[in-house]
Amino acid sequence: MSLLRKNSKDPEALVLRGRALYAQGENEKALQHFRQALSCDPDYKDGLKYLRLVQKLERMKEEGNTAFKTGKYKQAVELYGQALEVDPNNKGINSKLHQNRAMASIKLKDFKSAISDCDRAIALDPSYIKARRTRARALGESGNWDEAVREYKAIAESNPSEPGIQKEVHNAELELKKSKRKDYYKLLGVEKDASDNEIKKAYRKLAIVHHPDKNPDDESAAEKFKEIGEAYECLSDPQKRARYDSGEDLIDPSEMFSQGGGSFQMPGGMGGLGISPERLFTRRGQGGGMGGGGGGFQFASGGSPFSAAGSSRGGRSRGAGGFPGGFSFG
Repeated sequence: MSLLRKNSKDPEALVLRGRALYAQGENEKALQHFRQALSCDPDYKDGLKYLRLVQKLERMKEEGNTAFKTGKYKQAVELYGQALEVDPNNKGINSKLHQNRAMASIKLKDFKSAISDCDRAIALDPSYIKARRTRARALGESGNWDEAVREYKAIAESNPSEPGIQKEVHNAELELKKSKRKDYYKLLGVEKDASDNEIKKAYRKLAIVHHPDKNPDDESAAEKFKEIGEAYECLSDPQKRARYDSGEDLIDPSEMFSQGGGSFQMPGGMGGLGISPERLFTRRGQGGGMGGGGGGFQFASGGSPFSAAGSSRGGRSRGAGGFPGGFSFG
């Protein structure tokens, strides 16, 4: 600065000041100094060198940001990676690039890479709270809510005035509690944002696989069949699903299944009758039927996922090893 005060048109002093600004992450101000140096001496090589360096870095960073904002997360990861190669010595800029790439990796559900990038960002800048929060988020979304809670609490303890951190601690603690219960999405093999149709399809597929009639020698089949029934009962009902997703205290759906004698009760159109898994799909009127329910059992959420288009009656036909809705085990 003293050199600039003595001679505001000294290209060497202008470049030195620009480099200092660049190291602090003040890229726009740094570019102004490099341009001013070149206006004083168009042939000054250091001025041109650093002008091109910072311009390239800014361009690539902005391209990565644009890709991220438009949902092109894979492209964003690649662009941030290329930007990191421009100037390995600039810790300030590179810590931000690692943090940005971590955010893109989270969107791609590549949590391992996200955590790795956050670790690198924090190593370059230990005071970078944003990177620590992103790391905690990646830990949680990867399923490690125990560690995520510890990380959020550590951030809150060392930075109590950090905006929004207490809310993030609370949310992480809630997610930890939710992670300890049965994961109905995992039981059905669907994502948490699965559509109603995807949930229904997943249930139908698993019900065929785990139906006790198809697994007469597998004692665990009935329990598995019951669990996927619980999952479908909850996730197919919009209100129950919303309460489940939000983490509200739920009535355990397993309470809707009786525990005695290996039989269980399906909520809805069963009229409170306990039915063993082996007899769930018995055709109405055959072998005692289902109490004249006029269409077989119904889920409380609005009917069986196995209803078949074109069926003249609501009953469930069952031939040799048959399945409701026209499905057969083959």
